[in-house]
Amino acid sequence: MVRAGLSAERLTRGGAELADEVGFDQVTVSALARRFDVKVASLYSHLKSSQDLRVRIALLALEELADRAADAVAGRAGKDALTAFANVYRDYAREHPGRYAAAQTRLDPATAAASAGVRHAQMTRAILRGYHLAEPDQTHAVRMLGSVFHGYVSLEMGGGFSHSAPDTEETWARMLDALDALLRNWPTPTP
Repeated sequence: MVRAGLSAERLTRGGAELADEVGFDQVTVSALARRFDVKVASLYSHLKSSQDLRVRIALLALEELADRAADAVAGRAGKDALTAFANVYRDYAREHPGRYAAAQTRLDPATAAASAGVRHAQMTRAILRGYHLAEPDQTHAVRMLGSVFHGYVSLEMGGGFSHSAPDTEETWARMLDALDALLRNWPTPTP
């Protein structure tokens, strides 16, 4: 018998909250059962496994991030769009560290193609069109932006910048200025 009030969606949201509290790598069906004060077996009518739960949390995080990013970049172009987009990722990681970690989960190709990850790529490419980048440079730039944003956020959240001046806000702003300058002056490949 299915316990009243439990659903895959409610469990996914509960798992996302748990991830933010204890870390995404600590999220299991057993930990979620303890959170809901139910037996583990009662969750298996909604979830296949801990991996299924983690994938669901990853998909939720990608959706939340895509919605926030779409709202932030609407009506913006160039550096304004780039800055708004970057700030969404940084703010989301600070507010939801477990969900942010979940959003980095490697998904199987079919799941990835049906996820909000596609929207992230489309928004990034839309921003880059304002910099007049054509392929393959656009793909290189998408990869660069993702690497820089994720790298900075990961180092900052891990305390990597907490031991020295200047303030991380200043560094973040300077980094976005530098990315904007680079995108406006994208180098031509050397033969």
